[in-house]
Amino acid sequence: MDTDLLLEADNETIRATLLSCSEGDAVNCLSEEVFAQAKLLLVKEKITGISIQLVGDDGYVIRQVTGKRRSELGTEEFNDRQLAVIKALEKVLRHCQQEGIKLVGYSDELVAYPAGCNDPSQASIYALDIDSSEAYTGADSNSELMKI
Repeated sequence: MDTDLLLEADNETIRATLLSCSEGDAVNCLSEEVFAQAKLLLVKEKITGISIQLVGDDGYVIRQVTGKRRSELGTEEFNDRQLAVIKALEKVLRHCQQEGIKLVGYSDELVAYPAGCNDPSQASIYALDIDSSEAYTGADSNSELMKI
């Protein structure tokens, strides 16, 4: 069932509307402000199975958001927390580059060495094994990754 929210619906009206919906229902928002507030409340109230739609003047849906549990995401997809961790890792790698640290993968080990070390034979003298908490697996050691 579709429910329309007024152009200037307040937080309590939006919250009450969202909480009264059943799974599969859609809430139509006629303004960007109400749509943004409804999205925030959808997350805050941990409501799943309900779609929030921003409807344009022409009656067409411009944007839509549906609340889902993390367990409902496909196992092949990254969830929002995993994407945040990847972004953090990328930030750490930028810091490594800025501080003159290079990383290299050897079989099942991830190793750091000073960027100023140009001679690969000397790199092993200064290299430090990185504790990757089993998150890193060398491509040579994982035959499944080699098929990609």
